[in-house]
Amino acid sequence: MKNRMLLAAALLLSTPLLAVEDPAPALAEIINFRQYSDSFSSAGQPTLEQFQVIAEQGFERIVYIAFTNNPNALADEDLVVKGLGMEYMQVPVDFSNPLPDDFYAFADSMRRNTGKKTLLHCQVNARATAFSFLYRVIYEDVPVAEAKEDMNTVWQPNAVWRDFIFEVMAQNDKDPNCDSCDWTTPPPRTQ
Repeated sequence: MKNRMLLAAALLLSTPLLAVEDPAPALAEIINFRQYSDSFSSAGQPTLEQFQVIAEQGFERIVYIAFTNNPNALADEDLVVKGLGMEYMQVPVDFSNPLPDDFYAFADSMRRNTGKKTLLHCQVNARATAFSFLYRVIYEDVPVAEAKEDMNTVWQPNAVWRDFIFEVMAQNDKDPNCDSCDWTTPPPRTQ
């Protein structure tokens, strides 16, 4: 019996822990869907049909942090989400100029109802993973290295977003650095 317990402990300790959980197969089809816990996920823009799946999977709140005039946006997303019985909140975040107040509007909503199963999304899950990184580190005490690794599965923030993240972290007395954190910005895209 003792050997089995030791073997089980060794297996648990040798298995790498993944912060991003495996989502239900139907949710995995949503662009860049990431599930951080039973009650918090982020993604790119879901389709009309995918919002039905999201509701069926028990999500209670949708937070959209992009502009409705984006070519990929669902024009009547608010009506669709409310029609499916979920809460809807929008914080229009300018990709080229994210503001700390944008993040705090989202965070305040999350903090009022911490148990609500929430999907945070934008167009491709870049803005949303940055906000998720901040929320998880500041309010859920997720280690910076773990949250950064999760964000990097979607993107490596550019200089604007890196500086935004650093500003919000400083406002909350958090250090964005860790041994495995690489905050080097990617080279600019060429046309």
